Amino acid sequence: MLFDSHTHLDDEGFDLDRDEVIERAREAGVKYMLNPGADLASSIKGVNLAERYEGLYAAVGVHPHDVKDMDEATMEILKALSQKNKVVAIGEIGLDFYYDHSPRDTQRYWFKRQIQLAREVGLPIIIHERDAHQEVFDILKEARAGELGCVMHCFSGSVELAKEYVKLGMYISLGGPVTFKNARKPQEVAMAVPLDKLLIETDSPYLTPIPFRGKRNEPARVSLVAEKIAELRGLSPETLAQQTTENAKAFFRIG
Repeated sequence: MLFDSHTHLDDEGFDLDRDEVIERAREAGVKYMLNPGADLASSIKGVNLAERYEGLYAAVGVHPHDVKDMDEATMEILKALSQKNKVVAIGEIGLDFYYDHSPRDTQRYWFKRQIQLAREVGLPIIIHERDAHQEVFDILKEARAGELGCVMHCFSGSVELAKEYVKLGMYISLGGPVTFKNARKPQEVAMAVPLDKLLIETDSPYLTPIPFRGKRNEPARVSLVAEKIAELRGLSPETLAQQTTENAKAFFRIG
């Protein structure tokens, strides 16, 4: 039994065969999936999909790329969406200083506001971070995000940083890059993070694992992430799958 803790099934790349993609995931043993929001439209679509498909849950939030378009009216809609039955987190939120699609001060402001929203509605947060390691860490530490519930989605930092997050009670999630041949950092993290603080994901349709790299990713391939981490840790894939599923269910308060 597997839990893909981060998949963008709302993506238009799945519009023609979404039912088949979800069926393939179930055949691969993926019982649970979490669809995060990237902007208001994808948050709404994700909630609608979660209501339609068994085992699919949603998070609502605005990605740092898109916070340039945010306002208080958006926050009110996110707050209303967060009350829906199958909405289990706020995300994905954070900072992205690699692309800088939104001004950095704007990113900082709405990141902190969305953390506040999560605290108001009592939901954990899903973090996107790129080229902003220290600043994201400092913001999350100040916000006591470990108490709130916090997962570092598709973590790309060092082992040392991962350990600091774990000390604060946060979770680390790994995806397809852990299978890449030269992926030294994610593989070191995969071996170092305590098993009870580890989640797995696909981030589909992106970051497709080996041997399908270059093709569209989908939730069924979270099994390849599980197999690679199990191999690195000297565990059976079943043990890794069971523990990460239990972790994700506990994190998202499912069941």
